[in-house]
Amino acid sequence: MRSRPTIRDVAARAGVSRQTVSRVINGDQRVADSTRVLVERAIAALQYRPNVIARSMAQGRTRTLACLSPNLTDFTFAQIIEGAEAEARQHGYFLLSSSAPDSVTFAALVEQLVMHRRVDGVLVINPYIDDRYRHIVSETPVVLIGSRSRDRALSSICLDDHNAARAAVGHLIGLGHRRIAMIHGPLAEDCSQDRNAGYAAALQAAGLPVDPGLIVGGDWSATSGDLAARQLLAGGASFTALFAQNDRMAVGAIRALREAGRRVPEDISVMGFDDIPLASYFDPPLTTMRQDMPGIGQRAAQLLIRALEASEAAPEHVSAPAELVVRQSTASPVGRP
Repeated sequence: MRSRPTIRDVAARAGVSRQTVSRVINGDQRVADSTRVLVERAIAALQYRPNVIARSMAQGRTRTLACLSPNLTDFTFAQIIEGAEAEARQHGYFLLSSSAPDSVTFAALVEQLVMHRRVDGVLVINPYIDDRYRHIVSETPVVLIGSRSRDRALSSICLDDHNAARAAVGHLIGLGHRRIAMIHGPLAEDCSQDRNAGYAAALQAAGLPVDPGLIVGGDWSATSGDLAARQLLAGGASFTALFAQNDRMAVGAIRALREAGRRVPEDISVMGFDDIPLASYFDPPLTTMRQDMPGIGQRAAQLLIRALEASEAAPEHVSAPAELVVRQSTASPVGRP
């Protein structure tokens, strides 16, 4: 069996020292271009592959990134992780994913992964209004996803929830709706607060009042959307459109509306948020706001890798837009063209 080529073999073929080969592999800019070409040709001819583990030990780095999220089953989080993992792989990094549903679990994970030098940097998916990132020592590069740092200079990327919600409600207003109810997510999450503000801004811009009687809360589940819609109907307030802050709550609301004899969209238009894969297969197909979650994960990984490889890079804050996707769950109210 043919043995794997070594750095000594590459050096001999290129006619240079092993130290020079090592410098080329590690991207040392002090190596002359002519020498670099010789080494790269030798590497290609021998099909040499550097020992990644040994290289990482020599550099004091693991080439491993951590991605911590509240759970690994949520579709939105899974898409973010998928995008981040693909980008990390492109740059020669391995992405280790783990769930941290609360601050205590998060702190324990940080101790295992960061304090013991098992990862070089951390992506934190955290929709909650808290500062759990404080558990990560300041020397470790961190990028926040879905939240913003309130006391540290950290890069972050968030969906532009305010303007996305404003666009969603603006679509309903544009159809002629004037009484628009809303089912919001948990108020302990930044995105719920921002979408609430976008809802109010859209109404106010159209000269419409914000009626507290048309606003109820859910927990992102379809069951909570069903219960919230029943609560709205039981309250007796009239409305011709409903904005649910995610697609699952929208689907639950549609079920409750139908069981109460309300047609969608003929009697009540329903607007979702997320554009999950099944949104176009719902009955009726759901009008919603599309989020590029894999793209957000990809951009977050880029920010983290930049922080690792260019230590002087300033923190960057990215606001990702959402896209309106019009389907058959929204229409003009009865009596309007």
